[in-house]
Amino acid sequence: MPALFIGHGSPMNTLEANRYTQGWRSLGESLPRPRAILSISAHWYIGATAVTTMAHPRTIHDFYGFPQALFDYQYPAPGLPDLFDEIVEAIRPEQVMADSDQWGLDHGTWSVLAHMFPDADVPVVQLSLNADRPQEYHLALGAALAPLRERGVLILGSGNVVHNLRQVDWKMAGQGYDWAERFDDAVVAELGDPAGDILSLARHPDYALAVPTPDHYLPLLYLAGLAQSAGETPATLLRGYEYGGLSMTSYGLGLTTR
Repeated sequence: MPALFIGHGSPMNTLEANRYTQGWRSLGESLPRPRAILSISAHWYIGATAVTTMAHPRTIHDFYGFPQALFDYQYPAPGLPDLFDEIVEAIRPEQVMADSDQWGLDHGTWSVLAHMFPDADVPVVQLSLNADRPQEYHLALGAALAPLRERGVLILGSGNVVHNLRQVDWKMAGQGYDWAERFDDAVVAELGDPAGDILSLARHPDYALAVPTPDHYLPLLYLAGLAQSAGETPATLLRGYEYGGLSMTSYGLGLTTR
């Protein structure tokens, strides 16, 4: 199966038709049908590595201040509890916890899947981002998950390469600050270079502004790890900026048409 990193942006993308959501829908239509989706979302950022194991994960509305229609939205995809054992085996000796009742599917997952798999008929499992571990851990964990691709699992990282809400300017729709564009360009260059070092970007002069907190950036490292494991170069799928401080850039690995 392919692997993806999607810049998910605002939760309102769930309900909107724009060039990003249209791109996600077209991408979903081009993908082979997965056995399951393993989503690594920016919005499950906790002090542990955990995997959802419930048969029917709930739709989590992890935000406030949005229209009621967004709170009413449900993404009733089933889970796949058996995938936990496969993940345990793949990432040994690293440890992972089973979450059978605490989390579910957050908007980093369902705002994208609402367009890619609108029928919600593919099982979805979430893997948390361990806030206590360094970038090297997340890159290596991504690489360790590579065998799941051979077993029909679509691995989806969902975040934003540039995500600085404190710098958002609502008058800059469709635009990015110079520093946002520079850092986003640097990520494109590193991922496109077979000899690139994605971890070196933590020393980029614009990193502190582009990545004020790691949660939205870390899902990208899972795709980078999978790319290193496969010896493949990710394709840049969509590029764009919103409100100055958000990059919507998305990447794909191993993409073929049905």
